[in-house]
Amino acid sequence: MAEPDSEVAEPPLYLRVAAALREDLAEARIAPGSRLPSERSLAQRYHVNRQTVRSALQLLRDERLVVTDRRGTFAAGTGGTAYTEPVAPALTARRPTFPGGPRAAEALVRASLTWEPPPTPLTPRLLLAPGEPTLVHRHVVLGPHGAALQRAVSWFSQRAVTEIPQLARYRRGKDCHRQPDLRLLYHWMHQAGLRVTHRESVGVPPAPTATTAGGAARLLVHRVVSDQHGHALEITDIDFAAQSAPWTYEFSA
Repeated sequence: MAEPDSEVAEPPLYLRVAAALREDLAEARIAPGSRLPSERSLAQRYHVNRQTVRSALQLLRDERLVVTDRRGTFAAGTGGTAYTEPVAPALTARRPTFPGGPRAAEALVRASLTWEPPPTPLTPRLLLAPGEPTLVHRHVVLGPHGAALQRAVSWFSQRAVTEIPQLARYRRGKDCHRQPDLRLLYHWMHQAGLRVTHRESVGVPPAPTATTAGGAARLLVHRVVSDQHGHALEITDIDFAAQSAPWTYEFSA
């Protein structure tokens, strides 16, 4: 099995500018309530254009670290509100993990990445042209006797593959592994400055396929993960035997 590529693309420029300003705020090099340098000054300081600075400031506004009015942009704290350093969400058991990659019982999990066109109804949601391929992830959990307890297939949008460096390395024909580990996908989205919304629809298939060969009830989950602009990043369909592989999904932003 090929080893995953350890090379990770550089984050977008606006995230690097936002990180530098966030550090200045955390270290009080920009005092609470004080005015930030102008967009022109920040662009010169970080050797970027003003649109990059605007995107960085918008991210800090969304995090409530700065506020902007007609006078300019100020560090949070105006009006007696104390500035506190933002705490990044921890990767704990309460934080969702994407269903993919080796686990404790690795022999019972099969995952793969391919590059292929999605089903026609999903094409516009993923911002793809008809017949245009994209990154597709398949994940199967097998029972002790080899029966599939859970199947999941995920299609990624053009935006997701472009904006998330860890996905961008899996470009067409490159680094598609038989056991890819994408469990940190939602953390990677956060790192890329994407504020995501998860929407799940749970249902049962029509009879006579509503149960497995062993008599366990089947459940179908349709998941759409979108960014802060409502653009789909990931669409996943999960099919599992509820009795043998209960599906638990808990999300903490």
